[in-house]
Amino acid sequence: MDAEGLIVAPGLVDVHVHFRDPGFTAKEDIETGSASAVRGGYTSVVMMGNTDPRCDNVETLKYMQDKAAKMPLHIYVTCNATVGMKGTEIADLENLHKAGAVGITDDGLPIMDHGVLTQVFLKAASLGIPVSLHEEDPSLITNNGVNRGKASDYFEIGGSPSEAEYSLIRRDLEIASGTGVSVDIQHISTAEGVDAVRQAKAKGVNVHAEATPHHFTLTDEAVITHGTLAKMNPPLRTEKDRLAIIEGLKDGTIDMIATDHAPHTNEEKALPITKAPSGIIGLETALALGITELVNKGHLTMMELLKLMTIGPSEVYNLDAGYIAEGGPADIVLIDPDKEWTVEDDFASKAHNTPFIGWKLKGRAVMTIASGKIVYRG
Repeated sequence: MDAEGLIVAPGLVDVHVHFRDPGFTAKEDIETGSASAVRGGYTSVVMMGNTDPRCDNVETLKYMQDKAAKMPLHIYVTCNATVGMKGTEIADLENLHKAGAVGITDDGLPIMDHGVLTQVFLKAASLGIPVSLHEEDPSLITNNGVNRGKASDYFEIGGSPSEAEYSLIRRDLEIASGTGVSVDIQHISTAEGVDAVRQAKAKGVNVHAEATPHHFTLTDEAVITHGTLAKMNPPLRTEKDRLAIIEGLKDGTIDMIATDHAPHTNEEKALPITKAPSGIIGLETALALGITELVNKGHLTMMELLKLMTIGPSEVYNLDAGYIAEGGPADIVLIDPDKEWTVEDDFASKAHNTPFIGWKLKGRAVMTIASGKIVYRG
């Protein structure tokens, strides 16, 4: 194949996707999520376990794994930290790990009980797998999905203050210190949260952090413009927070870019701002947003961006992915960094919930190869 003028890179890796299967397949399923992933240049993804039933048992884990094994890319599964994601009783983490769970998370909900979280950390450290944390203290939030400030004032709702995130990040990194656990702070959204991770790393805590394309691209102004299509947990914050996230990506505080691909139906997103679910899809626009917003604006080199979307996340989750080497996995993406295109409502995903429709972006995956087979050709 002629790759002249293209970038040949390891297949992209996303350690934070919601394929809504089982339980919420009107939004997405493993087949459509996979199609969305390979179209975006991804060859490895990690599914979250906030399904129905919850992924707190081997039976549900096996259902997800068996379906994932039939897909054209590598799909991994996380298990829940606590039974039913209720935060009170630890799930059978040892057997779930033996059955193939690559990480532990109650993503979508924080673990508020100190003792329970300590036990989860200790067990995860003994198993050698990461714990990924959704950091939002519900006691500080009146209406989630919208930043407390300009956007919440516009909608005349309480909103979610920055403190809801960074106070919990600080608490959890203090608990993690000394346990040896590998912690992933998911979809970081605040300047104070980035700084807390930076300080913890300097102290030797084994902490990592994710940034989403929407958090390094948009601010809470987008919620005023796009309404529920820009509603997400944690919410879009201020320009100061957005710039702090970019600085965290530049200095290594943030180790990876993850989409938090969160599909919802049009009917759900048409609900009022306080009732509509939070989240946007992201697999098909992430690479282009990284190139357009980070590389082309001089914040990162292309190599630095690719590191954040390949080997960075792979190393945190101990995946055999994110690199090109003789004898290694033949997972490759061909990227046209100069391809200009407009985001249209023609996603491979079942869902269309994104504020980026109509945006002109630069850079796109033109071919995705997984396990040596062409699985997408643009």
